[in-house]
Amino acid sequence: MKKFLSNYKSTIILLVAIIVGAIVGIIFQEKATILSPLGDLFLNLLLVIIVPLIFLTITTSIAKMKQPKRIGKIMITIIGVFIFTSIIAVVIGFVSTYFVKLVNPEDGEQIRASLQEITNEEETDDEDLTIADRTVNLLTVNDFSKLLSKENIVALLIASVIFGIATNMAGEKGKPVYGFLVSANEIVGNIVKIIMYFAPIGLGCYFAALVGSFGASIAVGYLKTFVVYTIIAIAFYFIVYTIYAFIAGGKKGVSAFWKNAIPSTLTALATCSSAASIPVNVECAKKMGVPDDIAETTIPLGTSFHKDGSIIGSVFKIMFLVCLFGTSLATPGNVLGIVGVALLANLLVTAVPIGGGTISEMLILTMLGYPVAALPILTIIATIIDPPATMLNVVGDTVSSMMVTRVVDGKDWLDK
Repeated sequence: MKKFLSNYKSTIILLVAIIVGAIVGIIFQEKATILSPLGDLFLNLLLVIIVPLIFLTITTSIAKMKQPKRIGKIMITIIGVFIFTSIIAVVIGFVSTYFVKLVNPEDGEQIRASLQEITNEEETDDEDLTIADRTVNLLTVNDFSKLLSKENIVALLIASVIFGIATNMAGEKGKPVYGFLVSANEIVGNIVKIIMYFAPIGLGCYFAALVGSFGASIAVGYLKTFVVYTIIAIAFYFIVYTIYAFIAGGKKGVSAFWKNAIPSTLTALATCSSAASIPVNVECAKKMGVPDDIAETTIPLGTSFHKDGSIIGSVFKIMFLVCLFGTSLATPGNVLGIVGVALLANLLVTAVPIGGGTISEMLILTMLGYPVAALPILTIIATIIDPPATMLNVVGDTVSSMMVTRVVDGKDWLDK
């Protein structure tokens, strides 16, 4: 019993905090939002540390690799695993919504009317950008200072990978810089530990405010979307990730995964932020036996380039529009178009809480020919499915790091 409490003490405390927060939110409803500053404080602390954490973990993990071939093998494997799991997610998302009418077309007028009352989107210059321009802006920035922002995480990831490879290539001359990076990474790691002492209070209050502000005034279509998505997310979480863990390490892999997956799951559900979950997620992956260099590379990269929950969510958004506007899915081309757009939109979902998918939602509307005025429809869907979607995004990166390790280090990686 003592060993169990020792191993799961932090998890139990977080779980209790989340449950208490949920109960407070249900009982006090909107009054529970008075606790939101404490939740926001915790989230802000995590988000502030994200930029240096991503930069230092990726650069040091790549710079310390002694075998150049290992760097290439890890990166290629990461890409392969991300593509494989993303295709699985989009197929499951499409199959789960194909036979379900998320909303009746006759309800469209009522829903659009309610959306006009809720949201008035401001026009921005970004709406005039082409897909190519948006891609360039996603991958790069035109000023170094812009790399120091969580809004440009993809560009930061790319810069971190290049810097890590360059440091590795410098050999002996790069050692002073590498030593500084390792030292700084250790300090940032300790800062994360200090922040996590506040996690039970912060997560509990954040969840209480989230549950308390979750209104019951959502139209039937939104409610149906939330219920169906949540069911699919739970099934995906338990079934698909168990299969992935088994592929990665057999029965030992399944045991290691479920023994250590709860902290990252709870953090994702409470914060609704993949970025804020990076520190906890990396630690969980390491406890599963994933080597440092793989965990510290796969998970930060996965935060921007691999999001199972967001992919499934993109399919739900598209199918909601399909039902609402009565779009035909009679041809295979239409089906493949939906699958392709969902995969592409996934790359444009940022790793911050509610609102991080606006660019991807604009892409969906643009590529499928729906009016820009429908953007609030997708924004509300993104909001109501955010907690389970973030859970899949985060835990999907964890199990992906196990699969990458299986390819890079062989089938007996858990025994090494």
